[in-house]
Amino acid sequence: MDPSELRADIPALRECIYLNTGAASPSPASVIEAVEACLDRHERVAPAGEGMYPAADAVFEEAREAVAGLLGAHPAEIALTESTADGISQVADAIPFEEGDIVVRTDCEHPAGVLPWERLRDLCGIEVREVATDRGRLDLDDFADAASDARLVCTSSLSWNYGTRLPIAEMTEIAHDAGAQVLVDAVQSPGQVDVDVNEWRADFVAGAGHKWLCGPWGAGFLYVADEVTGGLEPDRIGYRSVRDPGASDYELNPGAARLEIGTTSPLPYAGLSAAIGTIKSIGLGAIESHIETLTDRCKDGLGDRLLSPRAYESGLVTFAADDPDELVATLDEVGIKIRSLPDPDACRASLHAFNTVEDVDALLTAL
Repeated sequence: MDPSELRADIPALRECIYLNTGAASPSPASVIEAVEACLDRHERVAPAGEGMYPAADAVFEEAREAVAGLLGAHPAEIALTESTADGISQVADAIPFEEGDIVVRTDCEHPAGVLPWERLRDLCGIEVREVATDRGRLDLDDFADAASDARLVCTSSLSWNYGTRLPIAEMTEIAHDAGAQVLVDAVQSPGQVDVDVNEWRADFVAGAGHKWLCGPWGAGFLYVADEVTGGLEPDRIGYRSVRDPGASDYELNPGAARLEIGTTSPLPYAGLSAAIGTIKSIGLGAIESHIETLTDRCKDGLGDRLLSPRAYESGLVTFAADDPDELVATLDEVGIKIRSLPDPDACRASLHAFNTVEDVDALLTAL
């Protein structure tokens, strides 16, 4: 498959110019069909066949393997979640924090990477440190100072508000040298850039399929490095968390699946597997090259309004507007979908493999 074939397979693109993948992406027909086929099998065929639980388990394991292959991980290191926020919260709940423990985050984290630590501050007295960035540009010396006595670092791989790539491997090395663990909010990365958890060496990596992977809502994933799994003490537990649900003394699963709870719909995960297959069929190299071409054109056209890095770093392009919400509404009236941001008070366009030069020019003309 190539980008033009991906575009042709996404029904929503017949109705609008969609430039908001950084929030959520429309799915290809092939992904939608995979979800529909899963529903049909699970509800129509499995009850009289292998059973609904075994049918769902097969979907879960296929998705686990697909995510592991995408991230360069082992399937046992992948927990299936509902979203990135769910994955981050699972980590926050499973680390046995104590009063005075320090969590470090940057000033460009999504609320999913902010709220769990604010809650733990209120509940058990942890300290939350914020490291300032320059539009997502991090000073590693400042970061090292903040992380010197931290329990955990929470950082995005790509800043959601500027599209800047953060130096995850370097940050992880600094944090580990200081004795801290690292949790990466990577939801803006898989599907537009190659992600290898072995290069990052972070302890936890959270993501989801509904953005750059073009999958359905409700299918998230959490990588947990094998060597840190044993230190997790989840607050919640269910039959999917343990080796043998029927045993008189429960034993948590040895892998990341100890963070999974119980019955959940297999449908989003069937879609996630199909979406990952679609993205891999195009190739992340081809996707990134296509996005770079489009963002270069968009940034040149935006001129001084551009707030994101001028050189290519991702498909997220943030730009200034006098009234961002009004501009989003005005563009919506002509069928162009972007979003406004709270910080900075600006607008953001997202350019993915299914977008075209014509899409970019339509946005610039409308502006």
